[in-house]
Amino acid sequence: MAECGGLLAKAFPASRLVAFGHLGDGNLHYNLSGPEGIAARSFLANAEAANRIVHDCVARFHGSFSAEHGVGQLKRAELVRYKSAVEVDLMRSVKAALDPSNLMNPGKVL
Repeated sequence: MAECGGLLAKAFPASRLVAFGHLGDGNLHYNLSGPEGIAARSFLANAEAANRIVHDCVARFHGSFSAEHGVGQLKRAELVRYKSAVEVDLMRSVKAALDPSNLMNPGKVL
């Protein structure tokens, strides 16, 4: 948390970080808000850069960029960046085995 928080503070000075999560399984969520006086909507333009900082930091510690909520639509591109080809192929194989006609949540990640 200290390393990731420091990287975010350096990249986004005066931003406000709230890290929260699930003590039982070690999952953390990072909520980064802009500095006081900066419109939330305009600060949101930094989301991709902030996510990259957090996800790269997590990867250095051999953690996962996604946990109990799964990958979801917002993190689909991150899947191929942080997971091995074997892991991605395995996920595709399981999805194809369970839903060969792609009827259940088409376009969603398993």
